[in-house]
Amino acid sequence: MPAADWRALRAAPRRRTAVSRAQVERVSARAVGAFGLVFGAQTVPLAIEQSKYLVDGAGAALMAVLYGSIAALAVATFAGAAVRAAALAFAGLYAMSLLAWPFLVVDTDAMSGAQPWLYYLCTVATTAAVVATPLIWATAYTIIVPAAYGVLRLTPAGGAVSPLLAVLDAMYAAILGVAVLVIITMLRQAAEAVDTAQEAALQRYDLAARQHATEIERVKVDALVHDSVLTTLLSAAAAETPEERALAARMASDAVRRLDEAGAEGPRANDRVSLAVLVRRLRGSLAAFTTPFVVRVVNTAGVELPVEAVDALASASMQAIVNSVQHADEPGRTTRRELRIRGVRAGGCVIEVADNGRGFDPLTVPESRLGLRMSIDERMTNAGGAARIDAAPGRGTTVTLSWPAGVEEATP
Repeated sequence: MPAADWRALRAAPRRRTAVSRAQVERVSARAVGAFGLVFGAQTVPLAIEQSKYLVDGAGAALMAVLYGSIAALAVATFAGAAVRAAALAFAGLYAMSLLAWPFLVVDTDAMSGAQPWLYYLCTVATTAAVVATPLIWATAYTIIVPAAYGVLRLTPAGGAVSPLLAVLDAMYAAILGVAVLVIITMLRQAAEAVDTAQEAALQRYDLAARQHATEIERVKVDALVHDSVLTTLLSAAAAETPEERALAARMASDAVRRLDEAGAEGPRANDRVSLAVLVRRLRGSLAAFTTPFVVRVVNTAGVELPVEAVDALASASMQAIVNSVQHADEPGRTTRRELRIRGVRAGGCVIEVADNGRGFDPLTVPESRLGLRMSIDERMTNAGGAARIDAAPGRGTTVTLSWPAGVEEATP
């Protein structure tokens, strides 16, 4: 993988799975566990009282089964393990308890007009079914179980109430169950829509990141070709004196080295190096030129920059230096050139390549000229920095490179 592509993908946010649906399921399950404990606790006194009307031991066994399954459901929901199994177990045990109730009651006279304590757990059971089963089965359970309770109410074991009251009790339980079913279903559907949109957005981001990495690599290659190859060829073609030919030979050697390094470049950590390393690198590069530069260095102590920023600053500075050497001189006039390097706080840098030569109008530079646009401006932008060119015909040129972007405006 190209280095720029690798760095761009590494800098991108890590891909994560969609969690909206999982959050809905977790909240729903914990609500069932919590309200199950609350509703169960409220029915304990009535369950103890009505256990006297059941077969000996049946009341205690029924309470142990239902309350035990509610406790297991609460533990499972808050632990996040075996939630569906615990909810399904409680829903099934509740339905079986409801069907077994008429066969367990022995004192039907005492139950006359009374409300079986199982009624108060009906909504907990229907909600558990919604959590544990698919929509079609949850809907069936939400309708059938309240209907079964309504039938139970008509029997002597269920209080032998009037059909109207039995229907009202069944409808009330069904309405509560359907309301919970609708709310959870809507939340699930909304969460699925969010998950789908999030997944699509992540895919689009991945595509954009790859395209951006490809564009960065293209700019890097274009800048490398211009800086190292094209500049070397132009210098060699224009060389007339032995000094100029020697300079062209050194530039050709440097171009070959940089091409080899670019071909072998791979992923590397985002290390930080001292600004002094950049200063030494630029001084060493200036030694290859016969044209003198005045070098001024300020506030480099303690300043560290990322390797990628150092590479961008060094390459863009060298392109500005080469441009000055090739284009700034005017016949019959001595051109003064300066390289100014200034550290900014602990992690910033501003570099100025200035001359008082012939200058130019940046607005008239054609798009086909890559030296300013790609080798300087885009290179600094891709590294998180900025470049500014101040030039005018007859008044010289100053190229200002700053990293990170905006650090120049933030300091005097």
